[in-house]
Amino acid sequence: MPASELSAENIAARLSAAGLTPRVEQHARHTSIEVEVPDDFPAGSWREVLEVVAEADRFGLLASNVNGRTLWAAVRRTVPATGDVRGPGHQR
Repeated sequence: MPASELSAENIAARLSAAGLTPRVEQHARHTSIEVEVPDDFPAGSWREVLEVVAEADRFGLLASNVNGRTLWAAVRRTVPATGDVRGPGHQR
C-alpha cells in the first residue's frame, strides 16, 4: 500500500478515535477525508483533531449557518516513479 494511502487511512482512523465519523474518497490526484463537526464537539478536542489534519498536505474548515462545520484534509496520491510524469511537451 502506498505511503499516501496509509497516511490518509491513519488520519481517518485518528479522527474516528476522536469521536468523529470520517468520509474518505479517492480522487485522481489526492485522497480526501471529511468529517462533520457537531456544535457540541468538546472545545478541548479541537487541538487534537487539528494536529491530526495538519499531517495532511492540505486541510481546512468549512463553516456556515446552513451546513454546519466540515473539517477536511487532502493527501496527495503517490506519483508513479517510472515514465515521464511531467506529461507531453515537457521532455528533456
